[in-house]
Amino acid sequence: MNKLLMAIMISTFSIIQHVAAQKSFYDFKVETITGDSISLSEFKGKKILVVNTASKCGFTPQYEDLEKLYETYKDDDFVIIGFPANNFLHQEPGSNEEIAKFCKMNYGVTFPMMAKISVKGKDMHPLYEWLTTKKENGVLNTKISWNFQKFLIDKNGKLIKTLPPKTKPMDEEIVEWIKRS
Repeated sequence: MNKLLMAIMISTFSIIQHVAAQKSFYDFKVETITGDSISLSEFKGKKILVVNTASKCGFTPQYEDLEKLYETYKDDDFVIIGFPANNFLHQEPGSNEEIAKFCKMNYGVTFPMMAKISVKGKDMHPLYEWLTTKKENGVLNTKISWNFQKFLIDKNGKLIKTLPPKTKPMDEEIVEWIKRS
C-alpha cells in the first residue's frame, strides 16, 4: 500500500510539474509590423484569433472579413492578430512597411499586424512552434497548410482549435465561439 501511494504521489507531482511548465500564448513576445516589441500578455482576458496572412494569395480577400469581424467584436474582449508570412509560393514578398500599407489601403485593416515571420520550416517562429506542437501547447499537433490558417486562443492564453485557411472569418463557428462567454 505504501508503494502504491508513493507511486501515485510521484505520478501526480510529475503531471503537475508538466502542466506548470506548459507555456501559454501570453509567454511570447513578438515584433509589431512597425518594429516595436510587444508581449502577447497585453492581450490577457481576450479571445484571440491568430492568422498567418499574405498579400498575393487567393485567400487575401479574407482581410476584408477579418476586419469586419474585428470591428464587430473588438469591444467584446476579442482581437485578431495577423502574422504575415512568405512560406507559400512567395505570396508575401513585401517588407513590413509595404505589407502595412497594402493592408490599410486595400482592406482598411485596423487589427494588430505583426512583423513578417516564418510559420513553418527550420526558421519557424517560436509562437508558431507552440501553436502547432501538442508537446508545447498541450492540445494538438497541426501543420500550417497555407496562408490564412486560423488559431483560436481563449481568454486564458490556451489554444482551443485551429481552422483551415478556407474557413471564412465570419464563419458561424468563429462567431459563435466569440459570443460564448
